[in-house]
Amino acid sequence: MKNNQTWNFQNSYIKLPTELYFKQFPASVKNPKIIYFNSSLATELGIGFLSEEEAVEYFSGNKIPEGAAPITQAYAGHQFGHFTMLGDGRAILLGEQITPKNVRYDIQLKGSGRTPYSRQGDGNATLSSILREYIISESMYHLGIPTTRSLAVTQTGEKVYREQVNNGGVLTRIASSHIRVGTFEYVKHFCSKENLEVFTKYVIDRHYPEISDADNPALELLELVMLKQIDLIVNWMRVGFIHGVMNTDNMSIAGETIDYGPCAFMNIYNPKTVFSSIDKNGRYSFGNQSVIAQWNLTVFANTLIPIISDNKERAIHLAEEKLNEFSLIFSMNWYQMMYKKLGIIKPIEEDKILVDTLLQLMDKHQADYTNTFAALTLNKVSNDTLFISNEFNQWRKQWKNRTNHSDNRIKVFKLMQTQNPLVIPRNHLVELALENAIQGNVSQFNELLNLISKPNDYKSNHDKFQTIPEGFDDCYKTFCGT
Repeated sequence: MKNNQTWNFQNSYIKLPTELYFKQFPASVKNPKIIYFNSSLATELGIGFLSEEEAVEYFSGNKIPEGAAPITQAYAGHQFGHFTMLGDGRAILLGEQITPKNVRYDIQLKGSGRTPYSRQGDGNATLSSILREYIISESMYHLGIPTTRSLAVTQTGEKVYREQVNNGGVLTRIASSHIRVGTFEYVKHFCSKENLEVFTKYVIDRHYPEISDADNPALELLELVMLKQIDLIVNWMRVGFIHGVMNTDNMSIAGETIDYGPCAFMNIYNPKTVFSSIDKNGRYSFGNQSVIAQWNLTVFANTLIPIISDNKERAIHLAEEKLNEFSLIFSMNWYQMMYKKLGIIKPIEEDKILVDTLLQLMDKHQADYTNTFAALTLNKVSNDTLFISNEFNQWRKQWKNRTNHSDNRIKVFKLMQTQNPLVIPRNHLVELALENAIQGNVSQFNELLNLISKPNDYKSNHDKFQTIPEGFDDCYKTFCGT
């Protein structure tokens, strides 16, 4: 055991106005059992000293770590465009662990019982839903995408009643913070302007201290959060990730992916792809994620108007100037990402046509998104009809003319390797692993965890690409799991 491994909690959030939280202990459970414990993450956090017996007590909610001050946070949010009062209805923030490297992380128990924000809910979580969050968040981490992470999955030994009877579980979630656009909405709508100023200063000091002395910190905060969200959505689109429920309460101020309810990865390329059972009109489809990010940022900007300027018209004008930059910055960043996926080291304007044409052909031939770019990286042929079409072969010649120069061929290959995963958590593999894991057989879940931990391992043998069972995605739906 390293001597820097210890609980090292701070509780800065409880120094904020009391309207922002309730002090709340998690519910105790009778027969908890640790299903997964992320030991490497625990060591990074400084709590690698925990025995299995200690871990099960802490991460079931039966025992509170020394120095923790458990609270449940208030927030609001626009859900599918409609404003709603929310809050942590099934989550308890234990506090902020300061790591041996002096980094601050929230440690939160999700599914830990009723809170003042639970409304009609029971505050519990199904074991299946938290195992899903564990596997997908770990996949995102290994894909190099900013994300909340899962420290532990604990089976409570109790039943959770939804459409059917489920095993209950608690997820221990790690985040830079759990502050959302929806938190700002709550403060703006239900607290004073003074509280909004105090809260905004807290967020800036915690996440963006470099702008604390700016002439207009609130305006600078809007810009930095916008840039973080652009980077995040571009990263999602790099790997075909669909969040599924991009409500404002699921947009992290820190720029991390948060809430893995109805999320999924796109297999066949189609910008209109939706897997979420509650997204009836495609609001949160793969190709619409940047549009929704901009919409959410507009909501965020509106919460900051009172402190951007005392002159409301001027405040609106300044915020609009920032928001009007979104589309151009996003487009530039998205194309830069696509150029890297294609190994284009020194892009020129005409390369946009190369990108656009490829995506049009992939859409037309219903090509697998991940496999197409993996095949291009490996200079192989995928089994999609795309690879035998004349249009694609013409495109491929043009692409090779842009990338196959002898002096940079190795650089091109290495660049593409970093951007194009060979494996993603395919929907059918996730569902099969979850189905067996909740029955007590975790072998396939472990195999999937191992698979997604090395998504860009081009040194292994890749005679076959990942494929999906025919027709599987046609009626595949994901759910919030609440």
